[in-house]
Amino acid sequence: MATRVAAVPPPPAPTPTGPGNIEAERALLGALLLENRLVEELPPDFDEDHFLEPLHGRIFARIRQLVDQNRIANPITLKPLLEADPALAELGGLAYLTGLTQDPAVLLAARDLARQIRDLALLRALVRVGTELVQRATDTSSDLDPRAQVEAAEEALFRVASRGEVADGTIGFAKAAGRALAMAERAMKSGGHLSGLTTGLAGLNNKLGGLHASDLIVLAGRPGMGKTALATNIAFHCAWRHVLEEEQGSAVRNGAPVAFFSLEMSAEQLALRILAERSGINSEDLRTGRIAQRQFNDLARAAEELQRLPLYIDDTPALSIAGLRTRARRLKRQKGVGLVVVDYLQLLQGSLRAGSENRVLEISEITRGLKTLAKELDVPVLALSQLSRAVENRPDRRPQLADLRESGTIEQDADIVLFVYREEYYHALAKPEDGSDKFPAWLEKADRIAGRAEVIVAKQRHGSTGPVPLMFDKALTRFSDPAEGDWSGWSG
Repeated sequence: MATRVAAVPPPPAPTPTGPGNIEAERALLGALLLENRLVEELPPDFDEDHFLEPLHGRIFARIRQLVDQNRIANPITLKPLLEADPALAELGGLAYLTGLTQDPAVLLAARDLARQIRDLALLRALVRVGTELVQRATDTSSDLDPRAQVEAAEEALFRVASRGEVADGTIGFAKAAGRALAMAERAMKSGGHLSGLTTGLAGLNNKLGGLHASDLIVLAGRPGMGKTALATNIAFHCAWRHVLEEEQGSAVRNGAPVAFFSLEMSAEQLALRILAERSGINSEDLRTGRIAQRQFNDLARAAEELQRLPLYIDDTPALSIAGLRTRARRLKRQKGVGLVVVDYLQLLQGSLRAGSENRVLEISEITRGLKTLAKELDVPVLALSQLSRAVENRPDRRPQLADLRESGTIEQDADIVLFVYREEYYHALAKPEDGSDKFPAWLEKADRIAGRAEVIVAKQRHGSTGPVPLMFDKALTRFSDPAEGDWSGWSG
C-alpha cells in the first residue's frame, strides 16, 4: 500500500517585514514544480531575492538550477538538494514540497504571480531605503556628512526605481534587427548620416553618425586646443535641437536635454561662452565689459531666446565619480537628460583616498564608472580628457592613442576617442623675429592655416577613423563646418 503524504502544514511565518504575499509565493512555486517550462516565461529580472520568505527563495533557486541543467524539478528531485535546510525540515520536508503542488489551477497564473511578488519586493526595498534614510538622518555622530547621505539615498532610490526595468541580457536577432532598422530610419529621415544625437557639426555627424546611447566618447587634447569650447558647442546644439523638435512635434529626435558637469569652469563662464556665440559678440569683450549698448541689447535677446534651453550645468568642484553618477541619475529621472558631458575626467575623484600612490588606478575607476553610467542611463557620455606632455615632444604634434596610455584604461573603456588639434596654435608659438629670413614663410603659412582645426577620430567601434576638418573662431570660441575654400588642398 502506498504511503500517503502528510497534510500540508501552515505556511511559514515571514521573518522579514514589509509588504508581501506568502500564498502567492507558494502558488508560484507549485506552478513551477508542476510545469518546469514556466521558469522560462518569468520576467527576466525575477530572482530568489524577490521572495518575502527566504525558504521560498531557496526553493526557487534550486528549481531554476535543475531546469538550467535540463533536469526535472519536482518535490522528489528537490528533496536531496534541500535536506540540509533547517527551515524546510521544520515544516515537514518532502510533505511541504508536495503540498505546494496540490492546486493545478495555479498554472494559469504563474506570470501574474511572479509580477506581483516582484512588485511587492520593490515596495519592501523602498521601505528599507526609507528606514535607513531615517536612521542615518537621526545619527548625530561627529563624522556626520549630510551631503554624502543625500547622495547615498538618491543612489539607493534609483536602484529601486530601476530594479523592475532590468532587461534580459540577451535578445533575439529579430528584435536586434528591428532596433538597427529604426536607427537606419532615423538616419534617413534626418537627411542622412545621423542616427544618434547631433553634434551640431555636419562633418562630425557624418563621421560618427551622431552620439549614440550607452557610448563613452572621450574628447582629448592638450591645453589651448579648444576641448571645452567644442564640448560646449556640442552640448548647446544637442539641447537646442531638442527645443526645435519639441516645437515642431518632430517624430525624428536627434536632440536631447543635456547635463553638463563642469569641474573647471563656473556655470556663468560656460553660459557666457554660449551667449557670445549666439549673439556674435567677442567673448573677451563680454568678460571685460567692452561692449556698446547695442551689443548688450543683442546679448539680452540671445539670453531671452535661450531661456527654454534644456542645458543643466553642475559646476560643483572636486566631484567624486559616485557623486556625479548620483546627480546624473537624478537629472535623468527629473529632466529626461539624453546626453551627459564631463569637463574633465582627471578632475573627478575616485573612491581611493587622497594621497594614494597610484593615480592610474583611480583614473581607471573613473573611466569604468563613466562607461557604466552611459550603459545604466542609456545615454552617450562625452568626457573630456587631458593628454600627456609627450605630444609636445614630437615634430608632428598631432595626438595619438598612445598619448592616453598614462591615464590607465581610457583607451580601452572608450567607445570613441576624439582628439582636438589646431596647427595654428603651435604655429603661433614658433613665430620668428620680425625681419628674420624665416618670417615671410612663417607669415604665409599662418595666413593659410588661420582658423583651421581638426577633430581626429582615433578610435570608433562603430565605424572608420580619420580626421574631420573644422573651423575655429577664437573670438567667439566657436567651432563650425568649413565653408568651400576654407580647407582648399586638404586631402584628409
